[in-house]
Amino acid sequence: MAKQQRKYTPEFKREAVNLVETSGKSVPQIARDLGISASILYKWQKLMLHHF
Repeated sequence: MAKQQRKYTPEFKREAVNLVETSGKSVPQIARDLGISASILYKWQKLMLHHF
């Protein structure tokens, strides 16, 4: 059976990236805390850099 892809709001993504920038924690640690993969958090971080 295929794994269902979760949807995340833009606000959740922004807050997750903000935690990376302000918390002093590593991306993998924040990802674990939020229950997401580090690779998706790295992707969001990269995308946010291109939007500002």
